Amino acid sequence: METLQHKIDFSLIITATNANPNGDPLNGNRPRETYDGYGEISDVCIKRKIRNRLQDMGERIFVQSDDRCDDGFDSLRSRAEGNEAVKALSKGKKTNRDEFARTACAEWIDVRSFGQVFAFKGDEVSVGVRGPVSIQQAVSVSPVDIISMQITKSVNGESGKEGKASDTMGTKHRVAFGLYVIHGSINCQLAQKTGFTAEDAQKIKLALCTLFENDCSSARPEGSMEVCRLYWWEHDAGTPKYSSAKIHRSLRIIKKNNVNVPKSFSDYEISLDAPEDAQPEILDFV
Repeated sequence: METLQHKIDFSLIITATNANPNGDPLNGNRPRETYDGYGEISDVCIKRKIRNRLQDMGERIFVQSDDRCDDGFDSLRSRAEGNEAVKALSKGKKTNRDEFARTACAEWIDVRSFGQVFAFKGDEVSVGVRGPVSIQQAVSVSPVDIISMQITKSVNGESGKEGKASDTMGTKHRVAFGLYVIHGSINCQLAQKTGFTAEDAQKIKLALCTLFENDCSSARPEGSMEVCRLYWWEHDAGTPKYSSAKIHRSLRIIKKNNVNVPKSFSDYEISLDAPEDAQPEILDFV
């Protein structure tokens, strides 16, 4: 199939209600926030969810979560070495990097989408792949209110005096409500290098539309994370008339005048100031 021939930009609006969208392991797993109090979700977290959705759709994924492994390999090295086509091209210093990259891209959709560095301990060479799909970290439109809750265990984890008592304390954190915007782009020049196709772009689009399916957890109960609206710009050229920055900036979201503390998607006014010749497809889910 022919590689993607035109650039794509997209913006995804999501909400979090009494959920922890992305905990910070260096801050007690509190929801990520900027110094100004705006909520954040890392691009790595978003890509993880996209990979999971692609995996649910039957696509082959290189960077799999341990708890979602579907091929029996317990590491990236074993997955790479377990693929006969990729292994045959690994010849130490004589490795043809371009051929290795092309083969890896053909095998795994996340490699040809996001890129990957194949660098393992003891290898004489490393192979880097730059992917066409770039995603920014999500930032909330308004500052978020983070609520912390003290919890206790109701049963001993272990028997005997050395075990932890049933009143062992813990803490859970959540965002009361936050509306986040994810911006991203698909670069067709890099798509030509990795073999990323228009069909692959549609799979990424579907993954974004269903981003939180099969993603529930104690921190994110079912229904607490919601995809609200997707703006999908398919330009008519590889180097379009308008930059990604201008396209993304054309989406304007402000809190309604009569709203003190936003508590739902409907508490915001959303407008689009995109040029007439750069109108997106809009998919509404609320």
